[in-house]
Amino acid sequence: MVPDYRKHRPWAESLSIVLQIGLTMAGCILCCFFAGRYLDRWLGGNGVLTVVLTLFGIIGGGVVSYRQIMEILTDNSSENSGNGYGSG
Repeated sequence: MVPDYRKHRPWAESLSIVLQIGLTMAGCILCCFFAGRYLDRWLGGNGVLTVVLTLFGIIGGGVVSYRQIMEILTDNSSENSGNGYGSG
């Protein structure tokens, strides 16, 4: 039995958007965390760089996720605003 993609398309598109945003946020945070941890070990810090870079990762991940959401929303609004007869 093959699933009908047309039937589940809105659900699948929504899931892919949520996964993309979640993985982007997690990737930014984890990358900055491990970079800070590496720099703390290399420079002999007491975890200061780990905390600072993790905070940068949270802020950066939030900014990137916000931009992705705004891009998706503007794409959806431009698709819905047309009358189906070309641009105009």
